[in-house]
Amino acid sequence: MPTVVITGATRGLGRIAAVELARRGARLVLTARNPSRARDTVAEIRATTPTARVEVIPVDLSAMGDVARAGAAITAAHPSIDALVNNAGLHAFRQRVTDDGLPEMMAVNYLAPWLLTHTLLPSLTRTPGSRVISVASEASRRHGTLTLPHDLTDTTPFTARESSPVYGRSKLLDIMFSLELARRLRDTPTSANCLDPGFNVTGLGRELRGAAALERTLRALRIGDPRRGAGLIVRLATDPAFAGVSGGYYTVRHDRALIPAAPADDQDARARLWDQTEELLRPHLRPSTATPANQAPPARTPPGRRPSA
Repeated sequence: MPTVVITGATRGLGRIAAVELARRGARLVLTARNPSRARDTVAEIRATTPTARVEVIPVDLSAMGDVARAGAAITAAHPSIDALVNNAGLHAFRQRVTDDGLPEMMAVNYLAPWLLTHTLLPSLTRTPGSRVISVASEASRRHGTLTLPHDLTDTTPFTARESSPVYGRSKLLDIMFSLELARRLRDTPTSANCLDPGFNVTGLGRELRGAAALERTLRALRIGDPRRGAGLIVRLATDPAFAGVSGGYYTVRHDRALIPAAPADDQDARARLWDQTEELLRPHLRPSTATPANQAPPARTPPGRRPSA
């Protein structure tokens, strides 16, 4: 029974993907901030798959200390992890600053998955065929001006209209992180890929006034079916066709990998971002004890793109 860790599984794409992964026989470890939604999600999973094994780890993804704590707890309980799905995300329409002094959207969308992945690497890299899947977005192509490392900690206020490039930057960094992770894991049994789930109405702009009514209208018109994005998550996590494939950025629109927006297509830029992120999160990092049980050959190049490393 494969073990799959998934963030943001109590709503939207993550919840649909979690139900399907359980149906396919995965043991699920779900991170959740809201206990009520977590209970509802577990109930839905077990209604579909009564024998499902589901564990919930409470975590606030905006608090880096809490992310590190949750990651350590998961690693201790699960020395072998077959897949990590970094799905949780936030599009905020105004700036909020976390207790760590970080911009909330950057903390939840980019810093938390980076830190959680780092913390879980010992369990991932000792598991043959393990996979890390990160949900990014084609919104990354509308990221405005990227200024690193300043953007990692920039708490400048913004309006709802100004929020889109801020969100886009956080998703661009997810792509850069995923591709650099693939390069760093190329001699291990673990692969790393990211995806654009396309336009989905589930959880659409939940901070935007009138979002619920707009979502109902789009659902009635069958626009933005979230099952497509969730299906790609499940495929990247389980499909044998992606075994050993690493360093790809995929979209629901076709099966070929995309070339990401600059500077995500620049290996040197990705490496610098990694180092800058590592320095920022150093107070929350534990020394890596990852020792792969088996050394794998270099991962296969994703179809439709040049090698990322």
